[in-house]
Amino acid sequence: MAGMTHTLPAADYGATGPADLALLMTRAYELGESLIRSASAAEYAYWKAEVSQDAEAQSLRKQFLKAKEKFVECERFGKFHPDYNAALEQVYEVQQRLDEVESVRKYKAAESSLDELLTDISRTLAFAVSQSIKVPDNNPNPKASGCGNGGSCSCGSGGCG
Repeated sequence: MAGMTHTLPAADYGATGPADLALLMTRAYELGESLIRSASAAEYAYWKAEVSQDAEAQSLRKQFLKAKEKFVECERFGKFHPDYNAALEQVYEVQQRLDEVESVRKYKAAESSLDELLTDISRTLAFAVSQSIKVPDNNPNPKASGCGNGGSCSCGSGGCG
């Protein structure tokens, strides 16, 4: 899907004005329905259900939430809290054990795949309007350079590089 950024033909500004908003909303709804029926969405829903029914995953999730709660309590006082490092290590340990559960691994992979598909669709739609539109995604380390993945860093936000 990457690299499928096409420019839409210019809107016909006849007597009725720009493109019909109702038509755009209908097409967006149809796109959403197609996504719901996609293999990526089906795999995501399947593994999400598997995780919720996996006793080991649920037990580790409870342990993780408990460890995280303790760490947050320690974190309020900063690194000088006597249990700070131990609490942080416990969070990492339980997270690692949780990530080793097959249903959790497959769920995270399916979630990532679906997220990538949605990001590609968002880019395609946004870049059809303008190459400089910022497209949100969940990737903390984007591959593209510049502001909003739109190119050079001339947006003046000061957050680029």
